[in-house]
Amino acid sequence: MPFDHAPIAAEAKDHINSCQDKVALDAARVKYLGRKGIIAELFSKLSALPQEERKVFGASLNVLKQAIEESLRQKEEALSASRDPLTSHGALDLDITLPGKKPMLGRQHPLTQVETEICDIFGRLGFKAFEGPEVETEYNNFEALNIPLEHPSRDAFDTFYIKEFSGSRVDELTSLGPKNKTLGTSELANSRTCKLLLRSHTSPAQIRALKACHPPMAVVVPGRVYRPDAVDASHSFMFHQVEGIAVSEKIRFSDLKGVLMAFATEMFSEKTKLRFRPSFFPFTEPSAEVDIACFLCAGYGCPVCKKSGWLEIGGCGMVHPYVLKSGGCDPKVWRGFAFGMGVERIAMLKFGIKDIRMFFENDIRFLEQF
Repeated sequence: MPFDHAPIAAEAKDHINSCQDKVALDAARVKYLGRKGIIAELFSKLSALPQEERKVFGASLNVLKQAIEESLRQKEEALSASRDPLTSHGALDLDITLPGKKPMLGRQHPLTQVETEICDIFGRLGFKAFEGPEVETEYNNFEALNIPLEHPSRDAFDTFYIKEFSGSRVDELTSLGPKNKTLGTSELANSRTCKLLLRSHTSPAQIRALKACHPPMAVVVPGRVYRPDAVDASHSFMFHQVEGIAVSEKIRFSDLKGVLMAFATEMFSEKTKLRFRPSFFPFTEPSAEVDIACFLCAGYGCPVCKKSGWLEIGGCGMVHPYVLKSGGCDPKVWRGFAFGMGVERIAMLKFGIKDIRMFFENDIRFLEQF
């Protein structure tokens, strides 16, 4: 008489499917396939059967055993797929009692931090951010800023010249899109060719700002500039500057001093002292170098300030009438002041860094300190 294993197979399958964890599944495995389990008990009855029935009964038991093993395998796979990695010690060999590791957080580069802080300070003083292209025309970089043809800074040893392009291509190559699009000048429109260069300072943005933002206005221009300098502890062929210009009908040098004093006290400390030294820049008149009292030695003199008690942070002055005219403003009506500073210089003073090259080496041990 053939053995009907279907009821036992159905019961085993239901039992196995109801298991919610590995412990319950192991108990089901022992119940059906263990040494004293149901299958083992059925196999023990084979010896009592006649020879003819023994073959049929044994074959049926093997089919039942295989069905139970398959149900166990499928359930084990299902439990493994849905298992929580925090509780599956064996699967991932994870010891949840060990202390965790904090994820590494990204942060801004120290130069970006300082540049952003500078722009934020001037933003609170009423200046709006403005951008200029890094690829500039020779006219905007020099002539419009009252820098004469024979000036040494226009030499190829001091400026990265790129290529001559036809006048119709200049606006396309030196524009920033609709917002800060280059405004053509009569000098460019009438010239057949125009030299392009990597800007050597952010001052060309003064010309663009005067044309794009009609006075009265106050803008600050951050950006990269390029000069073919030999790289050393204080020089790099690429560095960052922040340029500022404010124009109105009654602006004065005292306004410039007040703005820079407010900047210095907020950037460094409330006790910061400022000094203006007479200087010369072609695009400002009068011009001055701006120094702050050395905060390391309180003005008494140290190696950082070269025993002078002062640290230079930038240059400034009243906008030259020629520059106002180049920007489309009547110098008889409008007056303005301008200033510029190196971001690396400010960052080195602020963080006590002695080598500018450290900013560009991408050493994580250095960068993670900021």
